[in-house]
Amino acid sequence: MAEQKRDCYEVLGVSKGASDSEIKKAFYTLAKKYHPDANPGDKAAEQRFKEVNEAYSVLSDSEKRARYDQFGWAGVDGQAGGDGGFGGFGGFQSGGFDVGDLFGDLFGGIFGGGGRRSANMPRRGDDCGARVTLTFQEAAFGCKKEISYSRVEKCSTCNGVGGTGSENCTKCGGKGQVTVQTRTPFGYMQSTQVCDACKGKGKVIKNPCRDCRGSGLLRKTKVIEVNIPGGIADGQRVSVRGMGNSGINGGDAGDLFVEVSVRPHELFRRDGFNVLCRIPVRMSEAALGTKLKIPTIDGETELTIPEGTQNGAVFTIRGKGAKQLNGKGYGDMLVTVDVEIPKSLSKKQKEALQAFDAACEDKNYAKHTAFFKKNRK
Repeated sequence: MAEQKRDCYEVLGVSKGASDSEIKKAFYTLAKKYHPDANPGDKAAEQRFKEVNEAYSVLSDSEKRARYDQFGWAGVDGQAGGDGGFGGFGGFQSGGFDVGDLFGDLFGGIFGGGGRRSANMPRRGDDCGARVTLTFQEAAFGCKKEISYSRVEKCSTCNGVGGTGSENCTKCGGKGQVTVQTRTPFGYMQSTQVCDACKGKGKVIKNPCRDCRGSGLLRKTKVIEVNIPGGIADGQRVSVRGMGNSGINGGDAGDLFVEVSVRPHELFRRDGFNVLCRIPVRMSEAALGTKLKIPTIDGETELTIPEGTQNGAVFTIRGKGAKQLNGKGYGDMLVTVDVEIPKSLSKKQKEALQAFDAACEDKNYAKHTAFFKKNRK
């Protein structure tokens, strides 16, 4: 009965304003999920598959859809294809298309799929990967590096065609596809599959190339020079367009992705584009102030340590960091002061230090004085 059937849009899970492509996509997804070959012996899945197919047979036909939108099932009952095979496939045919073509990309081995068109279409080559190790400075400022890696290239002997004497495949008659019949619980299903003799190309090479054995491709070791941008960090990648594996049937080559590994430095470390460094400073230098020649990643510079500098104080030297990746300018260098307390003092040194301490007043140790005043309270 028409009134017992679920709404077509509800069955496919789409809105009433759904486009044809949205309806087709929803149908493909549900048909793949509930197809009997994917759910052997599951009566619920079989019924759901019929329901999905019936709904699609209505909504995929503009005239039927218009009548359905106006009158519901009453406008299409007897025309929705619900009584023929899988409701609308009518012996696994519907609207002039072969179910093997419809589900070729979805079910693979069940329906064959692929076909000559996909076999002869231009296909982009796969991407390749390589690694390179940089020094701290090379990563900070950028450099050029020779990279050696393995890639698939077009055979130079046969110019990528695989050999000579191309002729139609005798198994498929040049179509690239063969028709097969599969017995199912619901009868025989006719579908198309990629011809295994010509791999869907419709042509076979009579005299295969000896170097590539008819594939038209060879794996070779490639050495190229790659520009490493300044400011790159450990673990990041550099892409080189078109230097991956060669494409097929005239398709574009893939890309090369070079992963960067940066050796640690004994004095510096990175924080983004800033360079961090810890500088040991004598207790007397921190107390009296001084000027020090300190290293940077591109030479030495002078750092002024003000009188009374405390341990852990950080000084910023502008523009002495790493180059900003894909940008202008450089990061900064952040210098942290480690005030070093003298050890292994001689008797004379201890006496001198005790005399110095006796000469100091509370104002010379403001933090010390304030802390213990609070503690006494």
